[in-house]
Amino acid sequence: MTNQEDIAHSISQVRNKIEDAARETSKLPDNISLCAVSKTFPIGTIQAAIAAGQRVFGENRVQEAEVKWPNLKKEWPD
Repeated sequence: MTNQEDIAHSISQVRNKIEDAARETSKLPDNISLCAVSKTFPIGTIQAAIAAGQRVFGENRVQEAEVKWPNLKKEWPD
């Protein structure tokens, strides 16, 4: 598996766990957001997560976000 495939697989596994937990608690999975932590990860890793459908991210430092996100948002405006 490539790094991109590993990331897509991991995201899929977490989403499946969220869906299972939501069903167990009678909640709607669509009402639950998965927030990926992108702090300290390189752009390539973040791009792989975005390509896998991840859209909510958390950064620890504004300075890191200012470097990473402007170009990523141009490529993936959603």
